[in-house]
Amino acid sequence: MDKQILSKAIKALSEGKLIVYPTDTLYALGADIFNEDAVKRAFTVKKRELKDPLPVAVANINEMEKIALVNEKARILVKTFLPGKLTLVLNKRPHVPEIVTAGHDNIAVRIPDNQIALELLTNFGPLTATSANIHNKKTLGTIKDIMKQFKKKDISFFIDDGTLEGKASTIVDLSSAHLNILREGDVTKKQILEAIKLG
Repeated sequence: MDKQILSKAIKALSEGKLIVYPTDTLYALGADIFNEDAVKRAFTVKKRELKDPLPVAVANINEMEKIALVNEKARILVKTFLPGKLTLVLNKRPHVPEIVTAGHDNIAVRIPDNQIALELLTNFGPLTATSANIHNKKTLGTIKDIMKQFKKKDISFFIDDGTLEGKASTIVDLSSAHLNILREGDVTKKQILEAIKLG
């Protein structure tokens, strides 16, 4: 990623503003998860109810461990599938603001397989990774179309990575002893169960 683009994105996030950035599935609406005003703004801009938790993107397993309790099954899945199209629901660390998780004790976290996203996350830290759209409206694949859906004042910076039309990630809940697949995407249930069995 161009250093100027990276520094502009980091500046906007540091000031509590929202950005749109690419992932390995779709464009995401990014806010600093530790800035409660910024997270609230993400809900407002998306017209998403505060009772719906926001997924979070991190750069690596070390960053994941700073915000979530990573158990043995989660470690196996991180090692096998991440970075990639897999979201893990884990018990959150106490310092993660409740607004991010809608008051729940768990957090949905992933490591996107996109070089721009990874560079941004490495240099800034965890970001909200909710899709860049108005809640319940179609998720659009280009920055040009995304810009039309939002008001100009709502989002401070856009990182363009061409057309993104990836399938939504698989979501696995590992916050209790029982593994639960909440949504199946490119990473299949069979692959997940096999990885854990082998691990």
